[in-house]
Parts: sequence; C-alpha cells; structure tokens
Amino acid sequence: MFTGIVTDLGEVRAIERQGDTRFVIATSYPVAEIAIGASIACSGACLTVVEKGEDWLAFDASAETLSKTTLGRWSIGDRVNLERALALGAELGGHLVSGHVDATGSVEDISSEGDSWRFRFRAPADVGRLLAPKGSITVDGVSLTVNEVEDQADGSTLFGVNIIPHTFEVTTFGILKSGVAVNLEIDLIARYLARIVAKI
Repeated sequence: MFTGIVTDLGEVRAIERQGDTRFVIATSYPVAEIAIGASIACSGACLTVVEKGEDWLAFDASAETLSKTTLGRWSIGDRVNLERALALGAELGGHLVSGHVDATGSVEDISSEGDSWRFRFRAPADVGRLLAPKGSITVDGVSLTVNEVEDQADGSTLFGVNIIPHTFEVTTFGILKSGVAVNLEIDLIARYLARIVAKI
C-alpha cells in the first residue's frame, strides 16, 4: 500500500526488453536500506525491486503491466515519480493507494492559477464514472483531490485538479504537457462501492 505522496523523482537509466521488460531507475533513495522484493510505486504502478546498485533500482514489468499503464511508453531519460511502500504507523498524508493502475488518461490542458496550476485530465468512461468532486484520484502516483468532473458526449470524463508549487517542483507534474498519457488509479472505496452496487 502507498499514500500517493511522492518522495523521490527518479530517472529511467536503462530498459532491457527480454521475456519481460526490465527498467533500471536511478534514485536518491538510500538503496542499501531497500530489500530485494520490496514494493515501490513507479509513477503509480506498484513494481517489485529485483536488482539494485549504488544509486539505482531495477524492476521487471510484464506485458500486462505495459499494456495497462504508461510504462510501455517510457524511454531512457524519462522522469519517474517514486514512493516507497507505506509502513504501519507511518503518517498517511495522501489517501490509501494500491499501486494498481486502473487505466491511462491524458493531460487535456494546463493553466496557471495564482501561484498554482490547474490541470485537467481526460479519463476513460470506466474510470470517469467513479470520480466525484472532492474525491481522491491518483495521477502518475500522486494523490490529488478532484475539483470538478465533466462527463463528455464521447463517454470520456474531464476532471480538474490543482497542483501547488511544491508538488509541481518535486514530481513529474512540472514537465507534463497537453496530450501526454498518465496513469490513473481511482479511490479504493469508490472501486469497491461500484462493485457492490453492480451486484444489487
């Protein structure tokens, strides 16, 4: 489990495509303290550490993960939001995040709003129907509060969030552009509530 509070901005150092795809990600984490087999959220996708070096961690991603997330579009040099797994008793600063990406969306537009930025994203219908104003959403591993939700004629949903300067500086939000794909994870409560309601 994670909280959606990014604690490092990593960089893709190498990509090895074999049976699965191995990503080597440079990090400023104290790598010696991170065990092989540990879970790290990489731009919202929970991946397992399979190898490590002095300043890098390696992760294997299956074809399923590549097809359901933005990881299949990563290139060497891309920046990655990183978060270590939540420890019991640790501060829960965001919301409960599983690291299981529900779908990919895209950046619709970005505008400045005071010292902050307003981002609008387009989500597919199966994710959009579970969004609500003042609810939680995880975008590329970042826990955010939804400001507004607008259902579109094509079935997609536009939703807006505010990004404060700190978040803009320490995550990939500072380099996002219109049209870029992002990983989306809906709130856990909304996911299970939708499942229960569907069975009634």
